[in-house]
Amino acid sequence: MRRAQVAEAMERRQVGVYLGALAAGAAIGLAAPGAGPGLEHVINPVLAALLYVTFLQVPAAELLRSLRAGRFLGAALGVNFLVVPLVVAAMFAFLPGDRAVRLGVLLVLLCPCVDYVIVFSGLAGAASQRLLAATPLLLLAQMVLLPGYLYLFMGSGLSDVVEAGPFVRAFLTLIVVPLALAWLTQAWAARRPAGQRVSDAMGTTMVPLMAATLLTVVASQVPKLDDNLGDVARVVPFYVLFLLVMAFAGRAVARLFRLDVPSGRAVVFTGATRNSLVVLPLALSLPDPLAVAAVVVVTQTLVEVVGMVVYVRAVPRLLG
Repeated sequence: MRRAQVAEAMERRQVGVYLGALAAGAAIGLAAPGAGPGLEHVINPVLAALLYVTFLQVPAAELLRSLRAGRFLGAALGVNFLVVPLVVAAMFAFLPGDRAVRLGVLLVLLCPCVDYVIVFSGLAGAASQRLLAATPLLLLAQMVLLPGYLYLFMGSGLSDVVEAGPFVRAFLTLIVVPLALAWLTQAWAARRPAGQRVSDAMGTTMVPLMAATLLTVVASQVPKLDDNLGDVARVVPFYVLFLLVMAFAGRAVARLFRLDVPSGRAVVFTGATRNSLVVLPLALSLPDPLAVAAVVVVTQTLVEVVGMVVYVRAVPRLLG
């Protein structure tokens, strides 16, 4: 079977492939917990490769044009930095009283995703190219606003735990470098047959890279859950509830801004998916009394990747 046929077959069965990757990652994490720290270092390179292939699918000119989509950008910013904080505020009083648990929930739920949301939204027929254009703005906005949100929710004693370093590194490694490489590849493909062949070949790797990302994330994080099952059990319902509420909240925002169906689906995805992979280093750098926050962030990752598989099927029905 030729490479293109294999890629097409994987695309038809991609939901099953992703579920299999999740299961394999969980099995590896449980069977070889010592491999977790090493796999953790693989997450960003795999994500960067995935985003490179994703950026490669959108011509540079189309990406730049999407920046002028004022209503879409307004909806994306509104759902993430007005609606989401209100939803989190409504849940906050019901969260477990442990300070570290609450901090972990805030860190992860208040920051919109800037990586695999593009892939999952594209699978659901959303305007993923508009999300591509919005990702730098979303990342910069959360860098600026997160300390203020922490102050509002938990007081001045915690606002200084957020450092710019992990966000800047994520912006460079997951956005700037993959985007620049994608544009260079597009320019090469426009001028040379060899470049076009490389571009076409890279385009067939989307599903395997997504599966590799899911497997790596789960395998690296599952070992950390062993000693914190009580904390995990207490926050899982809130993460599931968040996904449910944001599906309908995102649809309401899309209708308020009178967006077309693909753009509306993108707004639903950006409102629901969170930046757990970027805020995890923040949580891991916290002092020992707040160490449980990292486990709480990891738990959101595991809940969300399953939720995104559901979203890929459900969102097109919600916004048909």
